[in-house]
Amino acid sequence: MPAAPSDPVSQPVLRLGSRAFDRGRPLVMAIVNSTPDSFFDGGATYAFDAAMQRIDRVVDEGADVVDIGGVRAGHGADVDVAEELRRTRPLVAAVRSRHPRLVISVDSWRAEVAEALCREGVDLVNDPWAGADPHLAEVAAAYGAGLVCSHTGGLLPRAEPRRMTYDDVMVDVVAGTTALAERAVRIGVRREAILLDPTHDFGKNTVQSLELTRRLDELVGTGWPVLVALSNKDFVGETLDLPVGERLVGTLAATAVAAWHGASMFRAHQVAETRSVVDMVASIRGDRPPAAPRRP
Repeated sequence: MPAAPSDPVSQPVLRLGSRAFDRGRPLVMAIVNSTPDSFFDGGATYAFDAAMQRIDRVVDEGADVVDIGGVRAGHGADVDVAEELRRTRPLVAAVRSRHPRLVISVDSWRAEVAEALCREGVDLVNDPWAGADPHLAEVAAAYGAGLVCSHTGGLLPRAEPRRMTYDDVMVDVVAGTTALAERAVRIGVRREAILLDPTHDFGKNTVQSLELTRRLDELVGTGWPVLVALSNKDFVGETLDLPVGERLVGTLAATAVAAWHGASMFRAHQVAETRSVVDMVASIRGDRPPAAPRRP
């Protein structure tokens, strides 16, 4: 494995909501799908009580952020704004009340949804579709929320990639995400609350997603904090020829590489396992002391 990139501790802190995070400490974002058709769990947290139970559990497991989404990323039943808010708004309000300092993220590309949820206390707008709604950044700016700037190769929301080609996929990712980030700053989003996401699988095939993972240091090298969403994705399954329920080991291998390259946040279904991997890599890098050293 190549040498670790420059020490992220010297880089600016990441500020989300009322929290300030040292860039040397990797953050875990827990996925909470308030949908009946999630590709991973098939709707296990669609019901309000089930979602709240998961949120309580992942907080105990070490999640720094919960990412609440109301629309399946890929093809599925149409979900309009009213339905997306029906699925997500009561949950966001309840989480904000129960966990006042927890960073709450909303996984949505719609400005109308983001605005309603920011009123309920959302701290981070996780835009998975690369500014498909150009007003989304304006909402983040107006409410002092953070923003995730993603890359989809020009795909429209919920579209499946087909024969996506790039002269250089990482060059395209760097150019696209940094342009969105700089636009967000001009609009008024706080610079220290913006993350870049190379957005594995969205607008990429498996080979391209593997290349993004291998070259992630180039995106980290822009100086912006980087979020990676690797958890149980198709590129893991196609690489190892495994179904969704058997991709944890492959996911954690990709997570370790991303952590070594200096990614700041890891979006995950399995929080405890992800927390252990990123903490171990941070300790190997020298960014985190051992939690319980007992031998002299």
